[in-house]
Amino acid sequence: METSYQTLVLNRLWQAVNVVGVERAFSLLSLDHAQVIYAEDGSFRVLDAGAWFEHCRESEFAPGARVVRTVNQSVLVPAVLLLRGFDRMLLQEMKFNRQNLLERDNHRCQYCGKNLPSKELNMDHVIPRDRGGGTSWENVVISCIRCNSKKSNRLPKEAGMRLLKEPKRPPRRPFMSSLYGKQVEKSWEYFLQSKEK
Repeated sequence: METSYQTLVLNRLWQAVNVVGVERAFSLLSLDHAQVIYAEDGSFRVLDAGAWFEHCRESEFAPGARVVRTVNQSVLVPAVLLLRGFDRMLLQEMKFNRQNLLERDNHRCQYCGKNLPSKELNMDHVIPRDRGGGTSWENVVISCIRCNSKKSNRLPKEAGMRLLKEPKRPPRRPFMSSLYGKQVEKSWEYFLQSKEK
């Protein structure tokens, strides 16, 4: 079985809430927790498990189609599932790491305001570690190498510098933001149109 295929999962309001693998997708379908949204032909037909297997029996698969083989037949891996009983949005905590810090601070030095490529930016402890400053959302900002060197091992005020904004933990974000910048299935695009460019 091809396990790298992924399926977009929508809540009852047709909002994207998750991406799952093949086994989870077929489990949701076979337990009748979800239905397939067939979006490939633009019809957006909603099919339960029985109708989906029937559709697959009657279809000819294009080369490169997302197909798994069962004992009895070949089945297309659903690209999009619609949950029957879930209408909330999933929220995720943003993990504290360099990439998410760059995202929070918009790839902008929080001292001089310059927007630079990530290789020219680093993480700066507002209150230096040797003065008790922790490595946390509330004490680390993105800074350019020049400003980081100028500030050195001092508080911003001691270095004659000011932060553009107070560093804070970002709000929990919808699962959708985890897809930003990633390659997604063509049939998902309609459901992800609201994502930021």
